[in-house]
Amino acid sequence: MKKVPAHFFSVLMLGIISQIAQVVLLRELLMVFHGNELSIGIILAAWMAWVGVGSAIGATIAQRTNRSLTILTLNIAAILPLLVITVSVIRGLRGFFDVTPGAYLSLPDIIISSFVVMAPLCLLIGMQFVLLAKIWRQSDGAVGMSGAGKTYIGEAAGNIIGGIVFTFAMVRYLNSFQSVVLAGMLMAAGVLWSARKVAGSTTKVHWQIRTVVIVLLIVAGASLAFLGYVNDWAYTIQWRYFAPEHQLVETHQSKYGNITIARRDDQYSFFRSGHLMFATAGPETLVPHFEQQQASVFAHFAMVQHSQPKSVLLIGGGLRGTLSEIAKHPVEQIDYVELDEVLTKAAKPYIAQATLTALADPRVRLIHADGRVFVKEADKKYDMIIVDIPDPATAVLNRYYTNEFFAQAGSLLNTDGVFVIGAVSTSGLRSRSVANRNTTIYHTLRSVFSNVLPVGERFLFYFASDSPEQISSDAAVLQQRYMQRNIQSEGFSGQHFHLLLEQSQLRRINCIIRNHGRTDEAHLAGPQTGPILPQSISQQQKIEDELPPVRTQFFINSDFKPIGYYYTLMFWGDLTRAGHTEIVGRLLQIQRWWIVPAIVFFIGLSIILRLLGSLTAKKTDMQFAVIFAVFTTGLSTMILQIALIFSFQSIYGFIYEMVGLIVAIFMAGLAIGTAITHRYVANKANTNTLAAVQFAIAALACLIAVLLPRAAAIESAAIVFMLFSVLTFVSGLLNGLDFPLAAECFMALNRQAERSAGTVYGIELFGACLGAIVASAVVAPIMGIIACCLLAAIVNGTAFVVLMISRRPYGW
Repeated sequence: MKKVPAHFFSVLMLGIISQIAQVVLLRELLMVFHGNELSIGIILAAWMAWVGVGSAIGATIAQRTNRSLTILTLNIAAILPLLVITVSVIRGLRGFFDVTPGAYLSLPDIIISSFVVMAPLCLLIGMQFVLLAKIWRQSDGAVGMSGAGKTYIGEAAGNIIGGIVFTFAMVRYLNSFQSVVLAGMLMAAGVLWSARKVAGSTTKVHWQIRTVVIVLLIVAGASLAFLGYVNDWAYTIQWRYFAPEHQLVETHQSKYGNITIARRDDQYSFFRSGHLMFATAGPETLVPHFEQQQASVFAHFAMVQHSQPKSVLLIGGGLRGTLSEIAKHPVEQIDYVELDEVLTKAAKPYIAQATLTALADPRVRLIHADGRVFVKEADKKYDMIIVDIPDPATAVLNRYYTNEFFAQAGSLLNTDGVFVIGAVSTSGLRSRSVANRNTTIYHTLRSVFSNVLPVGERFLFYFASDSPEQISSDAAVLQQRYMQRNIQSEGFSGQHFHLLLEQSQLRRINCIIRNHGRTDEAHLAGPQTGPILPQSISQQQKIEDELPPVRTQFFINSDFKPIGYYYTLMFWGDLTRAGHTEIVGRLLQIQRWWIVPAIVFFIGLSIILRLLGSLTAKKTDMQFAVIFAVFTTGLSTMILQIALIFSFQSIYGFIYEMVGLIVAIFMAGLAIGTAITHRYVANKANTNTLAAVQFAIAALACLIAVLLPRAAAIESAAIVFMLFSVLTFVSGLLNGLDFPLAAECFMALNRQAERSAGTVYGIELFGACLGAIVASAVVAPIMGIIACCLLAAIVNGTAFVVLMISRRPYGW
């Protein structure tokens, strides 16, 4: 059996530490960014951009020195403390911005902070790849790209191990500081192990450096037990900037995110990954607070929209008081779905006694499950389905505001059943972003239910049903239903209906929402000024079908086009970061045809370079074609990964605990693809083979575009996960096939191994960086996830054409 090279362990540890560090920093930054999944692409883009720059720096260093192992050891010595510093800086990140406590960071804030925080660590990790590739090549006595290819495989194998270990072990038992320190120790140990076998490692300078690393290892190991205190201190610092008027009470790690409980006077607020889930008065409170009154209004206003509700499905909101108020109605069964059991257990000591009593009510069945998955798999019918969750400010929450979910919920309602959901609003819908968002919710509901009634001012209720007899905007009718049930509530009375259903406000809101979203520029211009005296609700309902059709591209929210999520981010930007919302709003002007000039430009440039190459015997056109193929591979595979992650989350639920595993599956495909190329492709420096891979990636993108909508109809979560795992694996496999081919082609043109490895690696990461930003911040939320797949197919199809234009009939 062939002996495993000593430096293989260094490469393996590079993959492990980079994977663990990436996932830890991603999770930490997500908490700072309020769980905003659009930031995932930006965070990954920052990671890959700086790793690419680091690989270019490493290539320059590797070409100019033979002391690669010494530099690598210094690199590790710097990474160990830098990991801890980076996590600490992220915890205090909000302190560097002039932002209102609790407010969302804007898109520019997210971009700036991600790129600044990631830079030092990622530069060092990027340098390691080229240095290790050179060490491996010299150890083999090779002159080609074998060292880079083997390093690529070894790093991918480490990524797989790191992703699996983090997902199933570290995330459950270690905090962020312990995870990164342990990862850094493994990397340092791997380099020290490799140094024993590498010639020239016994110099005085190198021994001094090794001594420093050994000391750092001892210090890091000794500090593992004390990092729990560091973690608590860092959370305290983070909370000081996040909500300075609140006292941090507890933090809990959950597979769905970090659970934080904070207190202000006798009010308790509950956060998941930095996003406020709900607030409630504590058990010692005697007088109803605003939060309890909100829950009372929501529950009773919803319940009286059905004349005789017997069975109720409540998704979320139960812990804030909605459940206890619903239980005051003469219902026979309440199924209460709450996602996170950790949140329920953590909240029980701090919620009102009435809520605890309701949880113990024999009519109440508490179900810990994802609400979307529960609705999809349920076979029971309900009179009412009430969704009491925060606004669609994250992709996870947006899943409850899409036409797919509304259709699934509608299928569980009895023929006279009522569906209820709500969202924050403003007086008169004066903001373009909130008008667009709340109009989108209405039109999405209207695409499923025949009767939809929006009611409210600062908070907008949506009542939907296929039965015209149930939903009512008549305060007297609803008050009568309420009084007949003999309900006693401290936060609500029969007189509330007259306040909630004030006719002039009700008519104005309905007029705006029912008419908005029906012109080509509605999403850019906002709602038009309505009449001074709008028609009655019944009259508006009668003429609604005669209005122009709704612009579905911008006013129907779906799993595969989460435009409501995008409008919500704009809305919160309006409330908290004036001026920054305009940057996000301008992205709505992007048109699909804008990609055509880019395609024409690159194909035209390749034709010009090919003609010049025929005249001068230079191969500039081939060099351009290879670089373009590398760039598009990184771009398209990352776009596909963003599309798959967003789609998987829409269908399956939270991916907070699954990020490491998803990346590990991708890296497994990448490692196997690279290994296949090394073992079975004899002539790697062949542009025809490289072109074939580009065509295969384009074909895969088209296949994914076809499969994703069909995957949403699959009921089994296990089958959905298997499908997405296969697609992710194949995407990584094609990426792995591409890298050694592109590296060898580039090497054949310039004859410099380290330069070729660093250039190809860096360009691929730059393409992935751009792909992550474009897909997550623009294409997926505005044009849709399917558009992401088609974009990937187009760019790789263009690369295929460019390679075909540049090829020579007789090889190089």
